[in-house]
Amino acid sequence: MSAENTPLFGPMIPAMVTPFDSDRELDLDRAQALAQRLVDGGSDAIMVNGTTGESPTVFYPQKIELFRAVIAAVGTRVPVLANVGDNCTADTVEFAREVAALGVDGLMLVVPYYNKPPQEGLYQHFKTVAQAVDLPIIMYNIPGRCVINMEAQTTLRLAHEVENIVAVKEASGKMDQIQTIIDDAPGDFMVYSGDDEVTFELMKRGGHGVISTIANVAPERMKEIVELCAHGHFARAWKAHEALLPLMRELFVTANPILVKEALNLAGFPVGGVRLPLVDATPQQSECLAQVMREVGVL
Repeated sequence: MSAENTPLFGPMIPAMVTPFDSDRELDLDRAQALAQRLVDGGSDAIMVNGTTGESPTVFYPQKIELFRAVIAAVGTRVPVLANVGDNCTADTVEFAREVAALGVDGLMLVVPYYNKPPQEGLYQHFKTVAQAVDLPIIMYNIPGRCVINMEAQTTLRLAHEVENIVAVKEASGKMDQIQTIIDDAPGDFMVYSGDDEVTFELMKRGGHGVISTIANVAPERMKEIVELCAHGHFARAWKAHEALLPLMRELFVTANPILVKEALNLAGFPVGGVRLPLVDATPQQSECLAQVMREVGVL
């Protein structure tokens, strides 16, 4: 990949889990250690407190603590990206401004959930928040959690009309939609996979990388896949992808991030459990997960 085509935040961005202690309180020391581990594993940037970071149950003051801790841990080694998205535009604007002042390098905004806004509402939401801050914005389209799908034309409209909207994390599973965005977006607009399993296909179609769950557990392995794709070595990338695919799938047999946190615990890097209404992995789930981890060579 030539320098001019290298995505702003690089091709491999872990969606970092949020470590908790035995009382399900933030474990900021462990969060800092995990952030450093991910950077050492080859991560190009770190996404903090997204879906995999349990954003719905980490409240605003705790998010601020978490962002500060990760910034302090990694310094300028890689960009720190903060998820600030919410389903109230006014609240999101206020929080985005507060987080921007901490020194993060970019912000992620999820499609507003529960409200079920029309496409024009999505356009106005993202535009309003983006224009309230000076940082680069990554949009996050995940209909499975947000009920509605942000259509390609809405994404493209924002990509072309709002200067600091620089990327989309696409987890719609709609490859025709994703291809339209890749084909028609500005040249410097980044399309990231929001699903580890489709990263190979998305990058083969011209996408730019992944915001990854499995990278918490196997950052070097996921970095290998995206780097091979980025340089057009698709046969080798497919072999690396195929070797890791069973674990990509196993991590999602129940709601994320239940099993990725369990995988880290099994791998000897404890990050605690999950907060209600999520529940920790069952003994059977943990046993099956450990078996797959051994099969793919990460345990």
